[in-house]
Amino acid sequence: MTQTAHPDTVLIVDFGSQVTQLIARRVRETGVYCEIVPFQSGEEGFRQLKPKAVILSGSPASTLDIGSPRAASVIFDSGLPVFGICYGQQTMCAQLGGKVESGHHREFGRAFLEVEKDCPLFEGLWSVGSRHQVWMSHGDRVTAIPEGFEVVATSANAPFAFIADEKRKYYAVQFHPEVVHTPDGAKLIANFVHKIAGIKGDWSMSAYRAKAVEAIRNQVGDKKVICALSGGVDSSVAALLIHEAVGDQLTCILVDHGLMRKDEAKNVVAMFEEHYNLHLLHVDASDRFIGELEGVSDPETKRKIIGRLFIEVFEEEAKKLGGADFLAQGTLYPDVIESVSFTGGPSVTIKSHHNVGGLPERMNMQLVEPLRELFKDEVRVLGRELGLPDSFIGRHPFPGPGLAIRCPGGISREKLEILREADAIYLDEIRKAGLYDAIWQAFAVLLPVQTVGVMGDGRTYEFVCALRAVTSVDGMTADFYHYDMEFLGRAATRIINEVRGINRVVYDVTSKPPGTIEWE
Repeated sequence: MTQTAHPDTVLIVDFGSQVTQLIARRVRETGVYCEIVPFQSGEEGFRQLKPKAVILSGSPASTLDIGSPRAASVIFDSGLPVFGICYGQQTMCAQLGGKVESGHHREFGRAFLEVEKDCPLFEGLWSVGSRHQVWMSHGDRVTAIPEGFEVVATSANAPFAFIADEKRKYYAVQFHPEVVHTPDGAKLIANFVHKIAGIKGDWSMSAYRAKAVEAIRNQVGDKKVICALSGGVDSSVAALLIHEAVGDQLTCILVDHGLMRKDEAKNVVAMFEEHYNLHLLHVDASDRFIGELEGVSDPETKRKIIGRLFIEVFEEEAKKLGGADFLAQGTLYPDVIESVSFTGGPSVTIKSHHNVGGLPERMNMQLVEPLRELFKDEVRVLGRELGLPDSFIGRHPFPGPGLAIRCPGGISREKLEILREADAIYLDEIRKAGLYDAIWQAFAVLLPVQTVGVMGDGRTYEFVCALRAVTSVDGMTADFYHYDMEFLGRAATRIINEVRGINRVVYDVTSKPPGTIEWE
């Protein structure tokens, strides 16, 4: 949970919905700080965060199952405003004296609400008798509401689609206001946090920056910090923020693992040496990393090897510097969330190359993660606040394991060089076409497949290169970018002509639900 104090916080209790993070995004878009905690830690999170309001998320679970998730009783005993969404509505009703049943008509997808009664959440938005699109995703449904509640809106298959207890400031909906398919959903959430909870929308990056700097100083004191600077936006913003807090106590280490994009290490070192007064060490450990990775095909094994070697390199460099008490890295809020199981199962391994949650016991260092409360787009705002140029802030995300996970199957130096050249040509064509800023992330993938081709008068047997480009806002969900065929033809032709080892290029049109948008 948070490392800094936020006096006006919304607590989001997660019951395992795949779109819980979208609730957090909608709340933060209103200028209000929020945090997500798993339902198992609901009471602990409530007491630690001291929120001004609570939102209960959806879930794949059923309230009718024995041992299904429940909201901590302290939430309903607190007198605070509560907003239940989908499963959040169902558990609210089940816990407060209502009734939930299965076996009724399921609803998945678009539905339409009929507003039956006025409600403060509708202020400036909906009126009695109006009809509005929402997005449903439920099997069970409420069949009896608790005492004090009344129906304010219905849908064809959900007679209790929107209910409210105005006296206790409890509101509950069967649909999902956090998704874009509920066009007015963000405004409903904004009305809840502003008009019902009375929270001002004054959470800003400027305020976050000041509090983060203070928190870093309190954590670090007069000790030394080494920062894992990858050259990406996240680690760069973290480095600048920590440098603002503790100055020369910080040493940044750029570990060149041989898995970076073309000229990446050289360009990053040049930028920081020319524009920022940071102590930066460039460590070329490419032979070490590639030597251990060569021939390894399992993506999770690759990630773990890379994570272990990073730690070993930092330990060695820290010793050369006379020791360090803290290791800083650019962990983001999605990294934290995705590295914790919120539904009782084993920990998720999406971000297993990160040291989220701690370092190996043998390391006599503590983690400093000043961005762990932020989403990707918020980090970019903070980067501008710190003075990073737009050309750098707008760079496409690059994963910690680098080209290792963009080279499925066994890794070799030859394959990495082929991929690096293809990727550079692809990004060059994107920039020339003026598309770079319209795309969240674009990269090439060298598939573990070789095909027969005819080039000129000869037959070739070379690799297939896949191109990927996605649009996103916060990196949590993504859709493929809709290129025109002229662009794809031009990029593919250059790659085939200029990169020896590739004779075929394909475009990946896969969309991604919440989770990693990388290729593995």
